Amino acid sequence: MRRLLVLSICLSVSFLWPVALAAQDLEAGEALFTRHCATCHGLDATGGGPMAPALLIQPTDLTALSAAEDGKFPLVRVVMRIDGRDPLIAHGSPMPVYGDFFEGVQSVALKTASGQPVMMPAPIADIAAYLMTLQD
Repeated sequence: MRRLLVLSICLSVSFLWPVALAAQDLEAGEALFTRHCATCHGLDATGGGPMAPALLIQPTDLTALSAAEDGKFPLVRVVMRIDGRDPLIAHGSPMPVYGDFFEGVQSVALKTASGQPVMMPAPIADIAAYLMTLQD
């Protein structure tokens, strides 16, 4: 009985433990960023995409997110902005929300700067991980 309890606890923790991102996840994140985000944020993620001049609010320089937060990547805010829980009004309408688009795919956990795990769809985790690599 004790073995079963220990096994159950280990399995429960393993589902909550943050997933280390592999190289292919960063490649997937870059591909997703290029496909869904670069039109506004630019291929270099600095906010100068081809649609930027048409927007009322200029896209954020995504390479400076950590710098604006004392060196800590704002993972929760980024995830909530992408999935639509933290809407942004641009060009008279919300930034495209990808929460529904990525719904139903495998969820993974990433750690915040404080070590708290945050669950999110794998594609959003891939984009967030890619953005982490772009920080100045």
